[in-house]
Amino acid sequence: MSTDTVPRPSAPPARPTPLAERAIAPDLARGMMLLLIALAHVPWFLYTAGTGAALLHPAGGGLADRIVQAATIVVVDARTHTMFAFLFAYGIGQLHARRIAAGASPREARGLLHRRHLWMFGFGLVHAALLWHGDILATYGVMGLVFVPLFLGRGDRALRVWIGVLVALGVAVCAISVMAGPVPPSVGPRPERFPITETGYLASALLRLANWAPTPLAGIATLALPTAFLLGLLASRHRVLEEPARHLPLLRRTAFFGIAAGWAAGVPLALHHVGVLGLPNLAVFGTVHFFAGIPAGVGYAALFGLVAHRITARGASPARPVRALVALGRRSLSGYLAQSAVFVPLLSAWGFAAGAHLSSWSAALVGVATWVLTAVLARLSERAGVRGPAETLLRRLSYREPRRRTAV
Repeated sequence: MSTDTVPRPSAPPARPTPLAERAIAPDLARGMMLLLIALAHVPWFLYTAGTGAALLHPAGGGLADRIVQAATIVVVDARTHTMFAFLFAYGIGQLHARRIAAGASPREARGLLHRRHLWMFGFGLVHAALLWHGDILATYGVMGLVFVPLFLGRGDRALRVWIGVLVALGVAVCAISVMAGPVPPSVGPRPERFPITETGYLASALLRLANWAPTPLAGIATLALPTAFLLGLLASRHRVLEEPARHLPLLRRTAFFGIAAGWAAGVPLALHHVGVLGLPNLAVFGTVHFFAGIPAGVGYAALFGLVAHRITARGASPARPVRALVALGRRSLSGYLAQSAVFVPLLSAWGFAAGAHLSSWSAALVGVATWVLTAVLARLSERAGVRGPAETLLRRLSYREPRRRTAV
């Protein structure tokens, strides 16, 4: 008997959520997150300055430079990546829930996520090859590929247990750093061979890929990113940012205690960097500062959930700056890539080499100006009904479902 093939019945075609139907809290948080990312990245481009005690912040500078360095260490450093991980996982939960509500099977919804995370890795690879060795997109793509199959369908209790396990491991790492004894601070000139210091674009591209290659797996091994990721999945399941009115006590506690813990952990390192305080064991304080990025990053997200609740509770139309931030948050991938498109050619040695002539405060000004520019462009795009180019491409690639046929 001959057989014919017919398309297998499936869920309605995947479509992005209309902008008017999206809750503003996650997008507001993403828009502000991009400011923190800009401020975290620009110190890397000051390639003629010797490094101080904290990351690649310059060892010297005037009063304005020292203020910017201290504020960045306390508020920004080691906080942006955890906030990004939290919001990334929250978005995964949102997308999965929408697809299931639209009639997709769990397998189809996971297939969409799988394709999306594979393409995110590809975006990150291209981003690293062309512009920025500190790309984080591929890291989150790998996290999605690994953690979605492991944790997306798990219950609240399982997620809380694993969060507790990861936090306990982080505490153990801090304890080990205490027992290891003092570690000499790495103060001195920046590496001579660094992607930003290369005067030739091809040489910088090869060095970028070499520097970036371990990043996707190394980011997962930090423990901080997986912890923030699981917290984001748990929060998304209960719609904490989409329905902030139902979770105000939780959001208030998380914002207050999370940000307070993160900033308190950063103050000693900042004071040591600017020469006000001498720390006996810099490695311990650096490790604590790094892991304090978990409560700080999640606290920032909670804070913007509270801000969004205040805005929507008034019933009035949000102010223009808020609308611009939300528009940027809806185009966060394009905004993130746009920062590299500005920073790298403008500041690197192979480009206009402006990084050789800036200090901490002026570099921060470049970061803020770039962020403002992307927010303005995002708002103009929103008014014109145009989505971000990177988001459009990622959606088109991710939502392209493979054609399946079954014999009957």
